[in-house]
Amino acid sequence: MKSLVALLLLFVAPAALAARGLDTAALERIEGIVGEEIAASRLPGAVVLIGGEDGVHYRRAFGAREVTPERRPMTEDAIFDLASLTKTVATTTAILQLAEQDRLDLDAPVARYWPAFAANDKASITLRQLLTHYSGLRADLDMNEPWSGPDATRRLLIAERPTHSPGSRYRYSDINFEVLGELVERMSGQPLDVYCREHIFAPLGMADTGFRPPSSMRIAPTEWGRQGVVHDPTAWRMGGVSGHAGLFSTADALARFARMLLAGGELDGVRVLRPASVEAMTVPQSPEGQERLRGLGWDIAAPFAAHRDGLPPVGAYGHTGFTGTSLWIDPVSRLYVILLSNRVHPDGRGDVKPLRERLAALLGEALGPLSGADIAAARPILADHVAKAAPRVRTGLDVLAGEGFAPLRGLRVGLITNHTGLDGRGRRSVELLRNAPGVRLAALFSPEHGLHGRLDEKVESGADPETGLPVHSLYGTTRRPTDAMLDGLDALVFDIQDAGARFYTYTTTLAYSMEAAARHHIPIYVLDRPNPITADAVQGPMLDPDRTAFTAYWPMPVRHGMTMGELARLFNAEAGIGAELRVIAMRGYSRRDWYDDTGLAWVAPSPNLRTLPEAVLYPGVALVEGANVSVGRGTDTPFERVGAPWINARILAEYLQARTLPGIRFSPTEFTPDASRYQGQACHGVRITVTDRDALDSPALGVEIAAALHRLHPGAFRLGDTLGSIGSTGVLEAIRAGEDPRTIAAAWRTDLDAFRAIRSRYLLY
Repeated sequence: MKSLVALLLLFVAPAALAARGLDTAALERIEGIVGEEIAASRLPGAVVLIGGEDGVHYRRAFGAREVTPERRPMTEDAIFDLASLTKTVATTTAILQLAEQDRLDLDAPVARYWPAFAANDKASITLRQLLTHYSGLRADLDMNEPWSGPDATRRLLIAERPTHSPGSRYRYSDINFEVLGELVERMSGQPLDVYCREHIFAPLGMADTGFRPPSSMRIAPTEWGRQGVVHDPTAWRMGGVSGHAGLFSTADALARFARMLLAGGELDGVRVLRPASVEAMTVPQSPEGQERLRGLGWDIAAPFAAHRDGLPPVGAYGHTGFTGTSLWIDPVSRLYVILLSNRVHPDGRGDVKPLRERLAALLGEALGPLSGADIAAARPILADHVAKAAPRVRTGLDVLAGEGFAPLRGLRVGLITNHTGLDGRGRRSVELLRNAPGVRLAALFSPEHGLHGRLDEKVESGADPETGLPVHSLYGTTRRPTDAMLDGLDALVFDIQDAGARFYTYTTTLAYSMEAAARHHIPIYVLDRPNPITADAVQGPMLDPDRTAFTAYWPMPVRHGMTMGELARLFNAEAGIGAELRVIAMRGYSRRDWYDDTGLAWVAPSPNLRTLPEAVLYPGVALVEGANVSVGRGTDTPFERVGAPWINARILAEYLQARTLPGIRFSPTEFTPDASRYQGQACHGVRITVTDRDALDSPALGVEIAAALHRLHPGAFRLGDTLGSIGSTGVLEAIRAGEDPRTIAAAWRTDLDAFRAIRSRYLLY
């Protein structure tokens, strides 16, 4: 959840944040993303606009504005039914203006301004509770009986009775803003639409913005061809003007509104709101002790960043609309994102949520990482909220830093790490060790993907430009630390985030580093980190003993259910490494924690595991990656899809969906990778959506996909090429023989029980 301190945003941001630039080249991928969603029939068309204080960075129209009775192309100047964006753009702004004029007090009961509203136990409901959706009122008025017009609306609002005590529970409610719209009319003496036109839209130069728009072919129709008539049924009964819905506008007009908020309430010399009002609207205003944070009218969330899900839920703000619209403003990065669509056209079945999520992920990737400390530095008023969201789990790095790196004092240290080596405040282990009293950081070692985790190729050794330290690549000409690399070192420190799957190569780099440390008789410290997909579940086929390799150091199941520190203990004993191993255990960690339970900021451990949902799917979808299919590398959602030019998407999706696999849903999809396998070729296949990650057996999912492809496309799918990831000849032959995947998975249980018995000796949590 987020917030904005508009007044503070007028000051200069810290240098680190000021330098956080937008990789505008990444925005070119938007065309492919929107195109895929349109091809999947989730929306007919859209307008996407991304901008900042200095203007528009990206603006483009996609698809069709209308598909029936005629097909008309979407245009950048299309006018959209904004639905619930009405609440923030019109009603909230109007209420705050009236509060600035002392005509309204946000903490006063509504009944002070509308005495009849006090009926039916509503006397204590305040304006602030309406604005934050903590009023206790129902979601909407009763639509079962016929009614229409302003007088009928007022009677129904007066008749409403709270279902919960005001301030006790969050419930998103259209009634809240229907009441607020009434208050604007009562206290201003003007109808809501007239007030907003004269005091908000006209002063800001927001052309084509208002309620009940005049007829125009530029208006994007909604369900069943409604054009220029509000889609929301309650607002329609109210005559098209309501505090909760009814506003129409364009992307360019909303961009002017967003720029006004970024500038603290003023645009082109016209002040619409005071900075203090903008701040109040966009920082948490929920009742004390409530977890669901809301601003005044606005929803609140983390800023756009490469690991947004792991950040404290404050710093940016926005809102969505039922018809397929959204506006998000990120004052930390000084950006706003507008997505306008008529996803309900023509039949009400569209779904724009996946597009919103994909655009947010792309923008986060284009902006790069961010920490809670960065948010607090840019928005000091949010410091307490950031502190409350501080990580519950302390990693091995946090623990060692808390001890002042005492065990390493007086030693020349080699650090094996990458971009995931961050403490709970987002500081690099490189910098912490380099500045630790009495510790001499002498060399860095990088795993696959390099020190910064960006490369999908062999990595050359070199020097770290920030520290000047040598960087020895363990994914180039050698994959093991050499004698020359270790010369003069007194200890190795390993600090890398794992992904929880057997074939993720960071675990082998750990084992090879332990072997090198043992050979040189120097200790190796492993700074433990969470298993992102829990260290509780043990799933999948065991690796055949004769198939160990760089992608599989030791015979284990696909999902081993261990942390890096625990794996180090297992390797050291079971593989006979005999290193002087010292694991710095985490504190506050539970085996059942998913990564987003820890409070730690998510950092993509490798270029194609950008989100936790992708990491959840990785142990399953990656089982087929060795074959002639794309798993989405070269798209914005790797491991959330499987496809190839030769696959029949509809048949595969229907087949897999009929298997009723726990925790997962399949839908047909089309995509064109811009890198990796099938680069530039149209692929047909399935989109894989996790519905219950606790119920999902991801390796069993992978076997289901392999079996389905072998069954439906036996002449095209190269099943044998999956052996490297599956790791079990017996499983491969069972798939080839046509055995039911459930039977195949059931046969793993004996081996898994044996592994659990061995594993139990090395668990730390």
